[in-house]
Amino acid sequence: MKRTNKKQNSEKPTSLDGMMTLTKNDDGLHLMDFLCTEDAEIEAFTANCRVQAMHNGDVYITEMKKRVRNTPLFREDNSSLTLGRDGRYYFVFTMSKKQVVELPEQLVMQSVAIAKKVVDRLNGRKEVRK
Repeated sequence: MKRTNKKQNSEKPTSLDGMMTLTKNDDGLHLMDFLCTEDAEIEAFTANCRVQAMHNGDVYITEMKKRVRNTPLFREDNSSLTLGRDGRYYFVFTMSKKQVVELPEQLVMQSVAIAKKVVDRLNGRKEVRK
């Protein structure tokens, strides 16, 4: 027996009859429409999904989990320090390509500024968020 990490849905599945239209637009992106041909009332929703269309016309749609963003502990103009749910600290620095000349100096200045903020919080006996 194959083990899966998928949780069993506690609600009864809903089956609907209808017609599906599959097209490809000028950009090469796929568009799929499903028109229900029976009287049905379901909860309306919008979601990001993974779609898998098979050669035989079967289509599988799986809703993706929502991205959980971590709140920055400290911020500078182009950088931030966050504590991830995995218990790791993340230092993120972003800068536009046009500012590449400023990048080395800004990276050093902002990383040092955030490091000082961490030291100040630790010396003030306040814990960095766990």
